Amino acid sequence: MSSETEAAQFSNGTDAAQVISPNNDHRVTSGDDEIRHLNDAVRSLPSHAVKDLLSAGVCIRCIFRLFGIRDHAYFRSSLSPSVMCNILGEGDSSSSESMESKLEPEVCRICLGILQFTYRDEKEMLVKRKNGDELAASIAELIRQEGHQIDGFSLEVSTPTIIFENEQAVRLYMKNKYGSELWFQERLSECISTKDALKFAIVNPLEIILDVKSGPSSVRIRLTYSETKPSIIPSKSVDGNGGSKRRKTGMRVRLHVNEMLFRTNNGLDTVHVELLGNGTGCCDLSLGQGSPASGRSSTGLAEHESSECSNFPLERVNEPCHLVFQCHRTPIYFGGRYLKFSRNVSQTRWIIDDERMGEASIEEIIGGHIRPMCQGDSYKFHAAGREDIDVRMLGSGRPFLVEVQNARKVPSKALVKEIETRMNNLENKLVGVKNLSLVTSHSWDLMREGEAEKQKQYCALVWISRPLEDEDLQCIASHKDLKILQRTPVRVLHRRSPLERGKIIHWMKIEQITGSSQYFLLHLCTQAGTYIKEFVHGDLGRTHPSIGSILRCRTEILQLDVTDVKMDCFLAE
Repeated sequence: MSSETEAAQFSNGTDAAQVISPNNDHRVTSGDDEIRHLNDAVRSLPSHAVKDLLSAGVCIRCIFRLFGIRDHAYFRSSLSPSVMCNILGEGDSSSSESMESKLEPEVCRICLGILQFTYRDEKEMLVKRKNGDELAASIAELIRQEGHQIDGFSLEVSTPTIIFENEQAVRLYMKNKYGSELWFQERLSECISTKDALKFAIVNPLEIILDVKSGPSSVRIRLTYSETKPSIIPSKSVDGNGGSKRRKTGMRVRLHVNEMLFRTNNGLDTVHVELLGNGTGCCDLSLGQGSPASGRSSTGLAEHESSECSNFPLERVNEPCHLVFQCHRTPIYFGGRYLKFSRNVSQTRWIIDDERMGEASIEEIIGGHIRPMCQGDSYKFHAAGREDIDVRMLGSGRPFLVEVQNARKVPSKALVKEIETRMNNLENKLVGVKNLSLVTSHSWDLMREGEAEKQKQYCALVWISRPLEDEDLQCIASHKDLKILQRTPVRVLHRRSPLERGKIIHWMKIEQITGSSQYFLLHLCTQAGTYIKEFVHGDLGRTHPSIGSILRCRTEILQLDVTDVKMDCFLAE
């Protein structure tokens, strides 16, 4: 995309024809074709119903969607009531200005300004866009300002429920007034929702400006519309017993059981409703920002056969919706294996009474390098188990995942490797990283499945209260798949449930230390979740059997290293 085109796309207040050139996409019609299509579409509509809706404060795009018109151009064009009436042969150029002020609602009484591209922004400023192209250009500019790198997007739109309720009330009015005319069932059964109409207006220009396609994507553009000032104005009505009732001002379709039809699979069932009006026998149909209508058929349209009129014009809407824009990427994941070379580094940030425990954490070192690379909002660190702060993690390393929230950029493989190298070359040498790569969310499941089944190997520096003998080496090595019972250790009892757990010691062997008779290295492979320190010293009898009980002497563990975590995930390719 050329710089000239980009400049035109991101300029504010630019005409639709300047924002998007017809040559950019075959789906965008030329000016003459657009006028011809517009003329054909408007002339296909019942002119008396169109004028009725215009005079009631319904915007042109809501009229289009009520009649099921789906062409993108109609929702993206700059339209006015005078254009509509001129096409219908109901106006001329000399009266167009007065007609415009008479018919064009400040804020549509159905969509509350959404399809007029009028809204209050996050600073409560009133914003008016001419058409969908201008709204799309403003969204694209916000995406650019936030620095998002995208290769596709999905558009999500949230609208207030009052819009659906207003629409249903208007359809009820049209049913009562025009239900007997031939066009009614054919045209109003194809009604398009406000959300879909807005998507018709902005998805195509967004695709062109951003130079990507819409569809299922990790990047989600969300437009959340909400009522700026929902009004609930109390008024009094006298009931049949002379008492007074408070009711909400808004959409008031006051229905009492007498004669309402509901469609079923077998035809029409009759439910009796009585239509309570304003003393004239007319339905009190008031649209605004208020309470829901009662009584709907299976299609969502409240139907009444005996109503002859409704109060028009509908209540004026003074404020458009409040719009909040969000562009958010679903989390991206980085997997790898970490090594810990220090006995004063915790796995995650550890603060007790505002005092840091240890000089650093694995989480902060790794996540602190990955998050800035992605320009994400935040990150979460996950690992396949954990070691104590004074235990080193050696060998092949421990599998981990870093989940980055709302990453603006997805780094290349080369950049990921560069970050891995940078972490491995830190001066303090507290942490090492292996096999760092961008992975899918499926890796989370793989890591969790493997965590429950994994085996771990350790090397412990052990002291015993008597000299080590040759029989001790043979005794320890002879134990294969030794089953032990461990009650929750005393050192973690304040934060863990007091349970008894069965674990398996798969194998053990002793490595003697030259020149020492009471110190040795114990190598062992255990089931995941085994408390190794307690297995060595017995934890006051809470772990049985233990190295102390097997050797029949007092034993203490002085240092512990994890030398291998046997899992298949994040190994070298």
